[in-house]
Amino acid sequence: MSTVSVEDKITLAKITIDEQQVLANSERTILETCRENNITIPTLCHDEQLNPLGSCQLCVVELEGHGLVTSCNTRVADGMEIRTDSAKVIASRKKILKTLLAEHYGDCVAPCQKACPAGIDIQGYLALIARGAFTEAVGLIKERLPIPATIGRICPHPCEQACRRNLVDEPLSICSLKRFAADQEMSGVRKFVPTLKPASGLKVAIVGGGPAGLSAAYYLAREGHAATIFETLPKAGGMLRYGIPDYRLPQNILDKEIDSIKNMGVKILTGKSLGKDFTVKSLLAEGYNAVFLAIGAHQSQKMRVEGEKLQGVLPGIDFLRNAAMGKETGMGKRVAVVGGGNTAIDAARVSLRLGAEEVTIIYRRSRTEMPATDWEVEEAEEEGVKLRFLAAPEKIIGENGKVKAIECIKMALGEPDASGRRRPEPVARSQFILNVDTVIAAIGQKPELSSLNSGADVMAPLSPVSEQDAIAVERGNITAHSETLLTNMKGVFAGGDCVTGAATAVEAVAAGRRAAMAIDRFLKGEDLAEPEKPFEITKGKLDEVNETEFAHFERKPRAKMPKLPEHDRLKGFPEVELGFPEEVARKEASRCLECGCKAQDDCDLRDLATEYELDSMTATRNLRLFPRDLTHPFVERDPNKCIACSKCVHICQEVQGVGALSLGYRVTPVGTSLSLMDTTCVSCGQCVATCPVGALVRKKGLKPAREVKTICPYCGVGCGIYLGVRGDFVVDARADFDNPVSRGNLCVKGQFGHEFINHPDRLKTPLIKKNGKFVEASWDEALGLIAAKLPQYKGDHFAALSSARCTNEDNYVFQKFVRGVMGTNNVDHCARL
Repeated sequence: MSTVSVEDKITLAKITIDEQQVLANSERTILETCRENNITIPTLCHDEQLNPLGSCQLCVVELEGHGLVTSCNTRVADGMEIRTDSAKVIASRKKILKTLLAEHYGDCVAPCQKACPAGIDIQGYLALIARGAFTEAVGLIKERLPIPATIGRICPHPCEQACRRNLVDEPLSICSLKRFAADQEMSGVRKFVPTLKPASGLKVAIVGGGPAGLSAAYYLAREGHAATIFETLPKAGGMLRYGIPDYRLPQNILDKEIDSIKNMGVKILTGKSLGKDFTVKSLLAEGYNAVFLAIGAHQSQKMRVEGEKLQGVLPGIDFLRNAAMGKETGMGKRVAVVGGGNTAIDAARVSLRLGAEEVTIIYRRSRTEMPATDWEVEEAEEEGVKLRFLAAPEKIIGENGKVKAIECIKMALGEPDASGRRRPEPVARSQFILNVDTVIAAIGQKPELSSLNSGADVMAPLSPVSEQDAIAVERGNITAHSETLLTNMKGVFAGGDCVTGAATAVEAVAAGRRAAMAIDRFLKGEDLAEPEKPFEITKGKLDEVNETEFAHFERKPRAKMPKLPEHDRLKGFPEVELGFPEEVARKEASRCLECGCKAQDDCDLRDLATEYELDSMTATRNLRLFPRDLTHPFVERDPNKCIACSKCVHICQEVQGVGALSLGYRVTPVGTSLSLMDTTCVSCGQCVATCPVGALVRKKGLKPAREVKTICPYCGVGCGIYLGVRGDFVVDARADFDNPVSRGNLCVKGQFGHEFINHPDRLKTPLIKKNGKFVEASWDEALGLIAAKLPQYKGDHFAALSSARCTNEDNYVFQKFVRGVMGTNNVDHCARL
């Protein structure tokens, strides 16, 4: 007989799952049986607290003789042959997922984060700043970028161009807020100290101490590897120190951030030059397990015009480096700067600070095409720099071997070139002359690679190595894999400007981190390729999103950066941008629309789309949109993400007995309102806990760095919770479903009531009144005062409330004390309040 009985209670059935014999409880469903046997079946509508719904259809399996069936509501029976992963099953699940995603409207990841070259969780750190958790904000930033005070001063912030706040009023001051948090942490008592993994015993040589090299060293140190930076210049920092003037980036700020990296155990050896003091092969021979080349792009491009070798013609990079090192620059009184990037702007502004009487920037395109950041151009003009657009140098005129003037020709914009900008074309017979004694060439820069492939013996005269042993170079840049940054030489990686050509510091930082992660995998013998990125859905680029979606948001002006007055700027190199005050910064951070889904790391739909290898997508256009409900104090509801699984509705009605939710709320179009506050909601949060997507989320929830299992402090019931913690801040809470008392159920206090822990007005020490004012006191002093005063208040003019945290036993003793010792029945328990 094929069925057996155990104690006449459980009937077991012999079934086959994926060609494996299984004994199953015949009272169980196929889904339950698979889970008991560690066989994963996807589902978006199943909850163990509910009767099977089967609405999502994702849990289908192939049942011999019956085709596809939903496993959540099909009981096992003797002789069943089940396939959970057949081609037919997989195809069905993929089709269902695509159908669900076709009506899913939202951003998995905030557009600002996607636009950031370093991929920083901008939405997260803005929320922390808004709460006053500045050290925690820095900790979050440093997961992707180790020098936030530096980059927060100089980044061109493409994130702000992608900010959805542009559709309401103005973008957030994301970059300046990064700087604010870093400055607060740097000057405050509470420092962020990164956690380092145990020492691996492996060491990595990093050639170059600029942004890419510093970033790589930071993340390698976090992984437990010994990192040593070899820097040719007197101090580390690269272009951050020798290419960006102090009025933008004070050197003491850069020094502090470099010191924080050195404090992690990173060694920095300065005055050590590639090809002179060591070579790539000599580093490997010395026992370094890997090498990262981060030598930057420190060589100025030539203008290739007549007279370029005259005295007074200065390469822009050399000019800025000499100025930063306090060396003689060779600059005169009338300066022409050729170029339109930030190097050109910096060269012009430095010239004024070094005593130039007149400075003119010559740029071959119009202001619109100028690659320099807008605010840098504006500040240059405020300081007296002249801008000559649509002009290009033809030759430099000399006298006695020195610059006397520069001859230029006017330009007109033609068709777009490869960069997408309109090509400048000379206007015939339009030459003009500017009388100058200095010409600074700032038209671009490239890596200096002459010593890259020098011989391995640093004690012998340098000689080229054979081609087969050389690190590959193409078009003046080191060739490296676009993802792993591995060169053609085993164990040698390269990244930053020496690979891409001159780019931004934040891009170099991102490359350094990417290299560190690839090197870590290389050292562990793992596949060098980055783990596959999870599925993403996006609403699209800024110009693809309907502005009416944001019409209900209140307009709030963008915070303006305080600046040093123009008349004080040229007295040396004081920092021009002064930073936000705390009140302004927190208010500005609170302007964030929180576009990124708060459930992005806990979204079953996204996880399944990733697992079944669906391509990332832009949300379907012309969907009927519904209002995002932000009126509830604790729960945020976005019907546009709802997949109609109905779990929240059934949990609310059948488990909680409240009935506040229904699927009917999706019938209200944008522009009208249907608020959770208009229902019988008791804020238990069970709808949030069961939602498989981001349709219902905690309004103020943030991704924690770790979780602490504990008991809710509000009363004596003993409900289990997990507190999500980042640094010293509680940023999230969730129910402990394994707790035998609460079994995942919490009241509004247990679910959402933990912000008091970090509230600035929270009392952490006793206060007693002295001379009419409350002052802090020790517990012994406070308890002694109470003991002395209590006898004076016996009788009915005394009343007592016990803490909500008191157990029944605590309350029994408390009421006995009030009645028996204090002589009154004026006693109560404040939990009812």
